[in-house]
Amino acid sequence: MAKLLIDGKQYEAEAGQNLLHVCLSLGLNLPYFCWHPALGSVGACRQCAVKQYRDENDKQGRLVMSCMTPVTEGMVITLEDPDSKEFRATIIESLMTNHPHDCPICDEGGECHLQDMTVMTGHNYRGYRFKKRTFNNQYLGPFINHEMNRCITCYRCVRFYHDYAGGGDLAAFASKNHVYFGRHEDGALESEFSGNLVEVCPTGVFTDKTLKEHYTRKWDLQTAPSVCVHCAQGCNTIPGERYGEIRRILNRYHGEVNGYFLCDRGRFGYSFVNAATRIREPRLRRAKEGALESVTKQALLAELGAAFKDREKVIGIGSPRASLEGNFALKTLVGDSRFFAGVADKEAKLVSLALEILQDGPARSASLKDVERCDAVLVLGEDLTNTSPRLALSLRQLVRNAPLGLAAKAGIPDWHDLAAREIIQDEKGPCFIATAAATRLDDIAAETYHAAPEDLARLGFAVAHALDPEAPRVADLSPDAAALAARIAEALRSAKRPLVVSGTSLGSEAVLEAAANVAWALSKEGQGADLSLVVPECNSLGLALLAEGGIGRALEAVKKGEADTLVILENDLYRRAPKKAVDELLDTAKRVIVVDHTEHATTAKAAALLPAGTFAESDGTLVSNEGRMQRFFQVFVPKGEIQESWRWLRELMLAAGFGERVAGWNSLTDVHHAMLEAQADLAAVTAAAPDPSFRVTGLKIPRQPHRYSGRTAMNAHINIHEQKPPEDPDSPLTFSMEGFLGRAPSPLVTRFWAPGWNSVQALTRFQEEVAGPLRGGDPGVRLIEPAPDARKSYHSHIPAAHQPSDGELLLVPLHQIFGSEALSALSPAIEQRTAKAALALSAEDSKRLAVADGDEVEVTICGLPRRLPARVVASLPKGVAGAPVGLPDLPSVVSLPERVRANKAVVR
Repeated sequence: MAKLLIDGKQYEAEAGQNLLHVCLSLGLNLPYFCWHPALGSVGACRQCAVKQYRDENDKQGRLVMSCMTPVTEGMVITLEDPDSKEFRATIIESLMTNHPHDCPICDEGGECHLQDMTVMTGHNYRGYRFKKRTFNNQYLGPFINHEMNRCITCYRCVRFYHDYAGGGDLAAFASKNHVYFGRHEDGALESEFSGNLVEVCPTGVFTDKTLKEHYTRKWDLQTAPSVCVHCAQGCNTIPGERYGEIRRILNRYHGEVNGYFLCDRGRFGYSFVNAATRIREPRLRRAKEGALESVTKQALLAELGAAFKDREKVIGIGSPRASLEGNFALKTLVGDSRFFAGVADKEAKLVSLALEILQDGPARSASLKDVERCDAVLVLGEDLTNTSPRLALSLRQLVRNAPLGLAAKAGIPDWHDLAAREIIQDEKGPCFIATAAATRLDDIAAETYHAAPEDLARLGFAVAHALDPEAPRVADLSPDAAALAARIAEALRSAKRPLVVSGTSLGSEAVLEAAANVAWALSKEGQGADLSLVVPECNSLGLALLAEGGIGRALEAVKKGEADTLVILENDLYRRAPKKAVDELLDTAKRVIVVDHTEHATTAKAAALLPAGTFAESDGTLVSNEGRMQRFFQVFVPKGEIQESWRWLRELMLAAGFGERVAGWNSLTDVHHAMLEAQADLAAVTAAAPDPSFRVTGLKIPRQPHRYSGRTAMNAHINIHEQKPPEDPDSPLTFSMEGFLGRAPSPLVTRFWAPGWNSVQALTRFQEEVAGPLRGGDPGVRLIEPAPDARKSYHSHIPAAHQPSDGELLLVPLHQIFGSEALSALSPAIEQRTAKAALALSAEDSKRLAVADGDEVEVTICGLPRRLPARVVASLPKGVAGAPVGLPDLPSVVSLPERVRANKAVVR
């Protein structure tokens, strides 16, 4: 640590760190534009100027750019010197010469970094009286609105989009005072992370187009801490609500998980909360062939209470997208032996295997921050951009770590982004990607390998054997594959911190076991390894902690007459199993009760519907694929009878006379205590966030900003008097602007705001250090830690090599970031980016079948005949084809991989 003097006051800071980083970490006000904590320093805007003195006797000093100046022992600087203040004000004035006077109509108004910095510098009068430079705006797709006239040329957008996220279709054009940031032509931005431009841009050039459709100012949004429900990564979010609708999603910084950025699916997939397909009232089907009718809660519970008199005949089907509390309540209702995971049997087995590997092995389950600290990686079987996009973004940072050593040798700190990139050029660290087909990450790979799942697993087993001869040997491995395995093993062995990434998306146990072997072999060598296993949904691991066995076991119980009533929790079974099997299950059951928030094929067959709350209308807990247990909080109180799933299930138990099981379940904390008593491995649920009794100076934390307006006007059509805010028994938050206005504990921070900092840049006031953890620690509790003394036996079931057969194809599942996940697919903006279902064929197989792109192919998938257009994918190996996962035309592909026959469709 170095001691430095800032405006006469002594501080300690990390020697070598840039001065702007240090000043902001110390809570000092210093304006900036081009610098971003995740992007580093380039010194482009000159806004962060301060005066540096040689020593305390130097009275003249010199202006330096704080983002480009490393901290040294004894450094003396001032932020308040008249020269530096005048310089900063002049810079702002020059930036504002072409900026429009449109703050009142700008979407960024009130949360604009440019506004904040203008006020901070004291610039308040425009002296420029000449014609302004203007630009034409572009159509950039359904996510982003473009308004180039507001640009101040900070270059943040292209630095994030191109340098950080790897996008290739956003660039800087022209020069000097005419620099234009956009695409070469109008069109949707191709990057899966384009939405981050909304928060990266310090002005209103790039704004949220989905928010524009129902625009609300920042200070009129009610917000709460939340967790993204669109994959298993557990990214933290801040949903904003007005008039009972979610209006937008912002990134909620988490030092160990998502950091500063979200994927576009997580940011723009929220519209299902507002959809017309929401279930907003209880519904009951009084006759088997009758329609579902809206009824009162009391009538529904009275009707259903009688159905539960014979508890032994009731089974529960849980959900990987429902909270731990909801799944636990259903398990309590039906009993341990009659509670089943609401996923395909194969998926249940795969997720259980992933959980076992993480719990019992010596490899650390990696957070995204861990991933970004690693310096070599093997990706085995996962198309990460489509299955876990935020993890894919972290891998793009990983490949910079080894080359940064070149910059370090040249004396260049890693925060000096411009100089570091000049040294590194196109150098990348060891990254090996082995998948069924080409991925969007292949551009960062040292080598890629595209093969059938069996051959991917064999490569993984061979890498493990090359690392540790005690790992099982792979017989009859091709010379090319053996040589590749040796190169991968050597790169991983030579790394300071190697990483193995795999997952369940290919439906292959062998791929998971091979990845485990590689990680365990690295751990045995003493260097240790990080392991990241991608599971399908936001609470897949949480459900695996509660249930064993999938839908197949539930169907077996119904067919044997062991059950006649199904309670289905937040789940469309037609996405989990072949249609024929689900039809048989639902038709055989005497009574089907569904607790869910959105209509789908399963709700259409229900005898009773109970309207559940979405993530925005509920409090609950999810377990990410890292094994991190995190709490999400209710954003707003919904109208009507919508309530949390666990509350519906509690009321069902009371109506059925099972009240002793839910005695005292009056709040979320009561459910947590019941979980703790029932299952020891869920004990951490009480530590995931402060309980509802938590107060700061006797006050709860407000969900509404202190400038929130219209509280009386919003309900004037009901009552001209301001109504009492709703009570919240489940959290220390209030549905009000009243409460503690200071800094709350990190799990309870509802928004990032500080005096003088109205934009998302206020985040620095909530971190222990810029780009470090939130004050008090990042939210959540890790359930899974490595067992360094564990000596698990290597997995030894090595599959035979894939052998293409005449007339048959091995059909594998192919995921898509837009469309494969059920809830986000209901958002209109996401729907516009969703591709049509198509059958992916290799070049060799398309030639054999005499089909070209767009030609229709007939194929039977999961027992159902399909007619799909062909899509020729050059990277697919011969004999392997791909079917998209979860698209409306093809909702269930759960039995894949499977062998199928395909033929060119006859034109009718």
